[in-house]
Amino acid sequence: MSESDSPSDFHSTIAALGGAALADRLRFVTEIDKLKSVLRQTPLLDRSRKENDAEHSWHLAMMACVLADYADRSVDMLRVIRMLLIHDIVEIDAGDTFLYDTSAAADEQEEKEKAAADRIFGLLPADQATEFRALWDEFEAHESADAQFARAMDRTQPFLHNFLTQGMMWRQHGVRPDQVRKRMSVIADGSTKLHALVQSLIDEAESHGYFDPGLET
Repeated sequence: MSESDSPSDFHSTIAALGGAALADRLRFVTEIDKLKSVLRQTPLLDRSRKENDAEHSWHLAMMACVLADYADRSVDMLRVIRMLLIHDIVEIDAGDTFLYDTSAAADEQEEKEKAAADRIFGLLPADQATEFRALWDEFEAHESADAQFARAMDRTQPFLHNFLTQGMMWRQHGVRPDQVRKRMSVIADGSTKLHALVQSLIDEAESHGYFDPGLET
């Protein structure tokens, strides 16, 4: 593929060489490269910059592998990992919303994400599109054991980053301890042990002034 070729030329070439299904799969694969450019409000632990969505998804998948035995109920780890790898793909279109955002824009995020799921998963062949969308919907509903443990990972990771950076983004956004306790409460649905740990760390963060905007770092 030359520099002058467009993505549509590339996918046409793939379709001619490997068939329409392969072209659709590679169209999806190339589309989700955009996830690397979606910045979150979670700092890297070295505080050099904010993480992007692709880094976040990878980190959650690794956490699930490492912490699998902390799930309260039996879970299918392959399904959990797949949910974690696809759950934020919709933010390519919808963008990331800060967990503690209470603005009107945050209220509209759900509909934006559903529309994004329709478009992005719709790039895949029909059977895979249905499969991926079902996993995404299951994660969003957070009713199954797999989804609840996946969600526990999704809440625990940014919490740890904030705790280990002395509340870097909590302080920047004026987040209060009660807000964090409320948002972290869902961790208990997937792991009571991790929830207890997080609650203890919130107490410690509060005692150390990690929610104080004037804290020197």
